[in-house]
Amino acid sequence: QKYCQDVYRGQLASVHSASRNEDLQKLARTYTRRAVWIGAFTSCKAGQWESRWEDSSPWNFANWAPTYPHHIVTTCVTLSTRDGLWRSRPCFQLRPFICQY
Repeated sequence: QKYCQDVYRGQLASVHSASRNEDLQKLARTYTRRAVWIGAFTSCKAGQWESRWEDSSPWNFANWAPTYPHHIVTTCVTLSTRDGLWRSRPCFQLRPFICQY
């Protein structure tokens, strides 16, 4: 997120529809076969696990893979270039990412 903000003056992409999810999946697949970071994260707030967008936009769409998100520790979210599904991953992993402007 910080890199998107500092270098590109943007934010990690938020996804609010199936069509946007598919567009981002196709875009990412033109550059990499790896899952890419998007701007979602999961965290525990007041004893409740929740998913949120880095840009504070409404959480009105999700495309989680079966058994996700994992609610053990705070995690960031990847978009699979293979199946378009989201998976929670440790935030320290180095991965390609999608910025939005």
